[in-house]
Amino acid sequence: MRDQLAAALKDAMKSKDAPRLSTIRLIQAEIKTRDIANRSAGKGDASDDEILQIMAKMVKQREESAKIYEDNARPELAAKERAEIVVVQDFMPKQLSEAEIRSNIAAAITEAGAGGIKDMGKVMAVLKERYAGQMDFAKASSVLKELLTAG
Repeated sequence: MRDQLAAALKDAMKSKDAPRLSTIRLIQAEIKTRDIANRSAGKGDASDDEILQIMAKMVKQREESAKIYEDNARPELAAKERAEIVVVQDFMPKQLSEAEIRSNIAAAITEAGAGGIKDMGKVMAVLKERYAGQMDFAKASSVLKELLTAG
């Protein structure tokens, strides 16, 4: 993942693509911050899964910012946030569709032997381990809650 980002950074520099270059630098800065936090906690550098979590968080933050900018009649700033989202998503695995999310949650419920809401944490742990960066866990949580209460 780090090599992919470094190569993309060089390409963006060569092509003088300032918005892409700036966004890749933001991603690398977030990763560096996590590396420093991990080292102070006695862990190694951020793993690829942690990097995917960082990127998912960055996408979510930019979506929220874009919505705020749109609500406050600042479309040029909203467009900048959305452009950054596209760049970050270039490095992330393909997002699962609604149907795929539902079927994966159902499989995780069966695998974890979940019988009700009290087992939600177990199922979420399975999902986060397998689908980091591929699904929005806030949405997955609401679908999971719906399936556990219906079952």
